[in-house]
Amino acid sequence: MRCVIIVVDSCGAGAAPDAAEYGDEGADTLGHVAQAVGGLDLPNLQAAGLGNLHPTGIEGVPPAEQPTMAYGRLTEASAGKDSTTGHWEIAGVITEEPYATFPDGFPPDLVRRLETATGTGYLGNYSASGTVIIEDLGPEHIATGKPILYTSADSVLQIAAHKDVVPLDELYRICKQARTVADDWRIGRIIARPFEGEPGSFHRTYERHDYAMPPPAPTVLDRAKEAGLQVYGVGKIEDLFVGRGLTDSAHTEGDLDGMRKTIRAIRAVGHGIVMTNLVDLDMRYGHREDPVGYAQGLALFDEHLPHVVAALGADDLLFVTADHGTDPTDGDTNHTREHVPLLVHGRHAAGVALGDRDQYCDVAATVAEALDLPPPDRGASFLADIT
Repeated sequence: MRCVIIVVDSCGAGAAPDAAEYGDEGADTLGHVAQAVGGLDLPNLQAAGLGNLHPTGIEGVPPAEQPTMAYGRLTEASAGKDSTTGHWEIAGVITEEPYATFPDGFPPDLVRRLETATGTGYLGNYSASGTVIIEDLGPEHIATGKPILYTSADSVLQIAAHKDVVPLDELYRICKQARTVADDWRIGRIIARPFEGEPGSFHRTYERHDYAMPPPAPTVLDRAKEAGLQVYGVGKIEDLFVGRGLTDSAHTEGDLDGMRKTIRAIRAVGHGIVMTNLVDLDMRYGHREDPVGYAQGLALFDEHLPHVVAALGADDLLFVTADHGTDPTDGDTNHTREHVPLLVHGRHAAGVALGDRDQYCDVAATVAEALDLPPPDRGASFLADIT
């Protein structure tokens, strides 16, 4: 038996109850994208029940009379709205204390220690959109050889460099050293951001690498591996969990590649877990405030979802969810604190209304029960509802 978890990065489904505390009141990634493009065309997700889980509706995605999957929404219990905390909570670990953020840039002491540890100076050191800052500082970076240092509203320290100026291996080395410095400031992730091109047409590549802090407690991935099961991470799962709990992994170059490698992983795993992150909606469209691209990304996922379902066995379970929102219509390039969708295929899940659930950990609890693993400390399994 296999449990397959696909995290459609940033696919929010309406403002969370505490969204105002994060400056995200009224955020609604799915709803606002649909409005911005005059309606979404997602026949497979519509049939699954995507339109049923959104309380105010999704233009172009009406509720299905007989959904092919169970449907509901998850509400984040962790502090924050970052990919790391979201994925950890899906896997059964709640982050009680938010990781540090630096809206005004990193303090001088941190930067000095970073320069000493990595052996280089930096440009930037302020909060910015990654695509904007490489256009603004890219020419100076090429002239000086200094990497670009920046952050966002999340707990991230990002280092961008042109591949012709700082080779990939050197950028990765710098970021690994930065991880040792950032631990003292409780920074959630160091992100290597390689880019290519000429001034005026720089573009980031899929060779990004995340260096996260390790989860503070065992996840359902850890428990599955300890029990001798196969655990396959697709996309940036290996980065977000620091390799913990995985028996195999594959990085991806976009969501189409991610869907194909998810199918390969399903075929490779006889008994265990496949966990996939699909990054494009967040990286390519959400942070770039591009609702048209976001709609196209959703359509790509919709088109290939039946191929994933076809790869599953009769006893397998598929969970489709997200880690946070990134509303591309709110005038801000940061993540948004939102409910996230929950669609479940397998067993007798079709048409089951799972409601609004108060923690992402319910996914981990359900996976643990299905695979006869110890349950997470938090989370309520809904396995009985779908079997």
